Amino acid sequence: MFDLSGMTALVTGASGGIGSAIAAALAGQGARLAVSGSNEAKLNAYRETLGGDHVALACDLSDAAAVDALVPRAVEALGGRIDILVNNAGVTRDNLAMRMKDDEWSDVIRVNLEAAFRLMRAAAKPMMKARYGRVISITSVVGTTGNPGQANYAASKAGLVGMSKALAQELASRNITVNCVAPGFIASPMTDVLPDAQKQALTARIPAGKLGEGADIGAAVAYLASREAGYVTGQTIHVNGGMAMI
Repeated sequence: MFDLSGMTALVTGASGGIGSAIAAALAGQGARLAVSGSNEAKLNAYRETLGGDHVALACDLSDAAAVDALVPRAVEALGGRIDILVNNAGVTRDNLAMRMKDDEWSDVIRVNLEAAFRLMRAAAKPMMKARYGRVISITSVVGTTGNPGQANYAASKAGLVGMSKALAQELASRNITVNCVAPGFIASPMTDVLPDAQKQALTARIPAGKLGEGADIGAAVAYLASREAGYVTGQTIHVNGGMAMI
């Protein structure tokens, strides 16, 4: 079940954190990947850890022209097709709304939402031709609940959900599904350095009593990317240990 052998995937933000776990999950199920990120050296190093014949495609998602070129580059590198697109890359520029600078707002929207739209739009063309595709965007629990100091980030993640629902309706007749995965608090190098008291405060909000792992997100993505998920579209899978029961 969830065998992705013979399928190809483009994963953005793939060189660290949740993105690397997603890439590992898809590769582990047999997909051939084009992994993308802004740090070329880090990206190439991660591709080496994956083994196999996966390819690395560096891309600055704040550069519209570079984003528009990414899917065609991936299609060429993957042998003329793209079955799965995972919009995972994202940035934060946290600040209280009354203090938020224009560039703090626009930077987050440009990378988290606009770049995802451009990639979805580009990927839809070869997927429609093939009459098959899986588009998966990584959102966040704060896109549903909000979070102080993250008006820009929450807006970008909520926007991904609405955009995915619209695209899901446009593409369903071509056997293309469009879904989201919304992580809660996930263990990462950033959370590893938090004081114990702060970690305890975080886990106290989670009925499961622990932070999630990148592999938890990777498993959800692998399911949505699979043939078995062909009747699931326009949905958001919340992976948060029960912190927010949506």
